[in-house]
Amino acid sequence: MTELRDVVVVGGGCYGTFYATQLAKAKQRGKATYRTVMIVDRDERCRARLELPDAPDRLFVTSEWDTFFDRFFTTDRSSGDHGRDYIVPSPHMPHLMFEWLVRRVRARIPGRRFDVVEVPGTLTLPYDRTAPDRTRYVSFADWICPTHCIEPAICPAIGQPRTWEMSDALSDLAQRLRAEGKPVRGQALFQCQHHVYGVGTFAVDSVLEGERVVTEAARSTEEALVLVGTVSSCHGAVNLLRVRA
Repeated sequence: MTELRDVVVVGGGCYGTFYATQLAKAKQRGKATYRTVMIVDRDERCRARLELPDAPDRLFVTSEWDTFFDRFFTTDRSSGDHGRDYIVPSPHMPHLMFEWLVRRVRARIPGRRFDVVEVPGTLTLPYDRTAPDRTRYVSFADWICPTHCIEPAICPAIGQPRTWEMSDALSDLAQRLRAEGKPVRGQALFQCQHHVYGVGTFAVDSVLEGERVVTEAARSTEEALVLVGTVSSCHGAVNLLRVRA
């Protein structure tokens, strides 16, 4: 039994509809419990709204993602019982919580400058590309992964044990950067894990912890760097946030 509380599904398109359906199946079959599934999409006639029936534990929210998360992460939630709240990202969504982190801390701590800089250092990975916005996209896979892969111990694409973990690779990178004298004050990794029926989530707790790490860095009088990533076991999107006067 997977025990959840509030689950936010980002996007009401094909992926969001699938994830909400899988969560409902898991609850019906006694594999999961939750209070509410919130499906967030800016289109009030998104696919999930048209295809999924009304249910007492399902809520449709018409909103831009940025606006929704600005409301969702309130002071009350930060201090309340949020330990079983989770976010279900779309596989193709932008590095959304990084953008929220920067906005949140910039508003809380004025007088500091926040810049996104390129993530330095070597990662020996088959896929490693930096986008124009300086987000570094990395992957251990040099093959096409199965749709809705849950990243089990035996990789279904190659039929061999999965010996890698992206969070470990990025933690090692942060340590190497510190050893080189770069002012990396911490890291905030939003780890997407598969709980039930192919639904991958990262915890609200991890977002709030990331906010704490970035806030502490911003309060320092010296220049600071924070490595922020949204990762699964095999893939990741990583940014390096520089905070200075």
